Amino acid sequence: MKYLESLQAHLGEWSGLISTGLHVLIILALTWLALRLSRKLLARLRRHMQQDVDDRERIKRLDTLERVFRYVATVVITLVGTMLVLSEVGISIAPILATAGVLGIAIGFGAQSLVKDYFNGFFLLLENQVRVGDVVEVAGKSGLVEEMTLRYIRLRDYEGSVHYVPNGTITSVTNRSRGFAYAVIDIGVAYREDLDEVYGVMRAVGEALRADPEVGPRIVDDLEIAGVDKWADSAVVIRCRFKAMPLEQWGVRRAYLYRLKKAFDAAGIEIPYPHLTVYPGQDKDGSAPPLRLVQTADAA
Repeated sequence: MKYLESLQAHLGEWSGLISTGLHVLIILALTWLALRLSRKLLARLRRHMQQDVDDRERIKRLDTLERVFRYVATVVITLVGTMLVLSEVGISIAPILATAGVLGIAIGFGAQSLVKDYFNGFFLLLENQVRVGDVVEVAGKSGLVEEMTLRYIRLRDYEGSVHYVPNGTITSVTNRSRGFAYAVIDIGVAYREDLDEVYGVMRAVGEALRADPEVGPRIVDDLEIAGVDKWADSAVVIRCRFKAMPLEQWGVRRAYLYRLKKAFDAAGIEIPYPHLTVYPGQDKDGSAPPLRLVQTADAA
């Protein structure tokens, strides 16, 4: 009789353990399934919202929001699954939640910067200031935004260095790829050059650049010449700019400077460098020929 009672007790314990184990496995499986479904649903929702959308800015914003919501969903589902598992194995959640609340208040005072990171990250997303794929300057660092979370922004600069910038340190954002950009170019020519001729060459090169099948589609509008920007020590500096597509301003600037150098060489327009030319002091228009220094035999 006692043997049967002991056997029944052991069977009851084993059945309880097996039942608990099965429940834990089911919870873990459902947690895994919920994570997979959340990622698929967010990806499908993003694709649906991007359907028939030609606006690159909106596409980048939707991609960034999907990354952030996927991160938040992963954290929430994992926490819920963990609490259900603890409850199933007999660990009371209430004391843990109470302790976590007290610890959260204590940690909150010591982790104010972390809380600030999350708040700043939330408002950066809400106000659509930064998105993945933008070129920005934040907290003294600039580069391409490769990843953005509620806590930090990951940038990669031109040299390939990666910068992790906490959102709490961001007080201002300079976005160089929103809507359009300007390729601002300063051109230096010698004082003796005819500025009207220089303007003509610059406009001709700008028109040829817009007609180029490779560079032309990157340019939104014709060359805009602002005029003489300053009188430098050895050059008259002329400022101009192209309105370009986002992230294309640097390539447009390099292509224009390359073509302009060849055009200036062909037209005989001098691109000055620091040097000294001595003229006789007669004509104010600078038309006097430069002095020629002749080395004598005695000086030699």
